[in-house]
Amino acid sequence: MSRLPSNLREVEAWDQPCGPGRAHGAFISLGLSIRLVHIGPPFVGLGLAKKTTGDDLMAGYYDTQHLADFGKIADVQPDLGKKFFEYYGAVFADGALTAREKSLIALAVAHAVQCPYCIDAYTQDCQQKGADIEQMTEALHVAVAIRGGASLVHGMQMREKANKLGM
Repeated sequence: MSRLPSNLREVEAWDQPCGPGRAHGAFISLGLSIRLVHIGPPFVGLGLAKKTTGDDLMAGYYDTQHLADFGKIADVQPDLGKKFFEYYGAVFADGALTAREKSLIALAVAHAVQCPYCIDAYTQDCQQKGADIEQMTEALHVAVAIRGGASLVHGMQMREKANKLGM
């Protein structure tokens, strides 16, 4: 466990296996105690509890504390939350694809859907699973190519419409 942002200080952490709802570590940030909870892959690790500041663009809108608190989303509908997190864990388990390959795919998809929480989580997860920056960047470019190609192919729809309008 390393690479804590400069405004976080590790207070306590342990290497025992974590499961949904089990504490992963405690941190002090700006004088506040923050408890990270492991809610399933890859939302585990350090650096995800960095609080936004008033100087951040749209402070509080994409607050990384939301990622650390993601497991609480199931509080109102615990049965549905349990089913989702069980499914999520099963999806990211080793299978025909390794968990590492799945993390690289997830990182690419995170960029395609522009989810800053997912980008943070899967960047860290990919690194923890042994992916390097070149592999992560290559996965990103796959997403860029697919997203760009999807935009371009819609140009055919535009051309067809323009032809029908006699342009």
